[in-house]
Amino acid sequence: MTRIAILGSGMAAFGAAHKLHELGHAPIMFEKHPYYGGHTASFNFHGFTVDEGPHVSFTKEERIKELLANNIDQKYEIIRAKVNNLWKGHWIKHPAQVNLHGLPTDLIVEIIKDFAAANHAPPGEIRNYRDWLYASFGKTFAENFPMAYAHKYHTTTADNMSTDWLGPRLYKPSMEEVLRGALSPNSADVHYVDEFRYPSRGGFTAYLKAFADKSNLKLGHEMISINPRRKSVRFGNGTESEYDHLISSVPLTELVPRIQSTPRDVLDAVEKLACTQLVLVNVGVRRRDMVDAHWSYFYDKEVFFTRLSTPHMLSPHNAPDGCGCLQAECYYSKKYRPLPHHPDGCIEPTIESMRATGLLRDSDEIVFKNTLLIPYANIIFDLDRAAAVATVHDYLRSVEIQWCGRYGDWGYLWTDEAFISGENAGVRVAKSAKK
Repeated sequence: MTRIAILGSGMAAFGAAHKLHELGHAPIMFEKHPYYGGHTASFNFHGFTVDEGPHVSFTKEERIKELLANNIDQKYEIIRAKVNNLWKGHWIKHPAQVNLHGLPTDLIVEIIKDFAAANHAPPGEIRNYRDWLYASFGKTFAENFPMAYAHKYHTTTADNMSTDWLGPRLYKPSMEEVLRGALSPNSADVHYVDEFRYPSRGGFTAYLKAFADKSNLKLGHEMISINPRRKSVRFGNGTESEYDHLISSVPLTELVPRIQSTPRDVLDAVEKLACTQLVLVNVGVRRRDMVDAHWSYFYDKEVFFTRLSTPHMLSPHNAPDGCGCLQAECYYSKKYRPLPHHPDGCIEPTIESMRATGLLRDSDEIVFKNTLLIPYANIIFDLDRAAAVATVHDYLRSVEIQWCGRYGDWGYLWTDEAFISGENAGVRVAKSAKK
């Protein structure tokens, strides 16, 4: 039988394994951690279940939706998404561009004036994300909201970012929608996440258990080198595995330098790739009504974290009775904003900001607090990315290594897109195996 190896055990890796099983192959999966799940792993601390950031399933692909539901025996929560923003003490519904009601009058006037001018201006050259924001929303809104958020979330400025990642993520409203949202607190729901599903028990990674149970999955196998001529992979535990075909969901910045005899120009391209590092600060509280939103965006520099989610609102089994959980996201990057201290150094500034914004009361009993360091969070779509990714992918084709997932594609993939990316890699390998 053709020997097919898959590196990783997240959504994309299991997508590849699932498709290969359907096509009659039996791949071997190798995972460096003692647990599976990759970026979609879930953890339990003191009876609180948390994920690596707010992972929910809002796929419109009925096939994927049904597959994931069957994996958890149809035991999931159906949740209407509640999303909001905090800007200089003002809580407003998301997205902000159609929910200006309640903000300072002078600011609203300037936003609407700029929005009207931008929409009547002749189209100009869009060289970067900043240009796109100015053209789409006008200068005042762009600088106060998405540009401020981008700097906190992506760790670089909007003029250093492309627009390749946008998709439906930033809603472009009509003038009527902007005016209605400014005059009334009752606006239409236009966020791209309307309704979502979440496993009733076990966190988001519960979706993967059925895949893991039927896979030949080897945990504790960290890939340390690949010999593409001999078609073999060496692991940190001293073992080695030969393959006929190899699929990798490992981040390109980890994968490529470990391939023997990689050319200098390819290594230089890898050096230009950037992604954020994420410090998740988890705070368990003996109270559940901290904020009425599944996730919230924070624009102000004075607020230590960038985004906040509420794991206890995703499933009643995610927290002990009477308790809630706040999960704050603090973003860094090796290229633009290096983490200056141990991740635990984020705990107290985060709690201070939670109190300053009214999320926590001085009287609240904190049941537990900890951090999770996520070395690979979101891909940074800076102006170096596109050319560097093309160079790296061309090289991987030349050494016959298939890639998949957020960190293989080096793109902004949601979980269903990552799974499909893995399936596509599986199809490519199956076709090659027939030749």
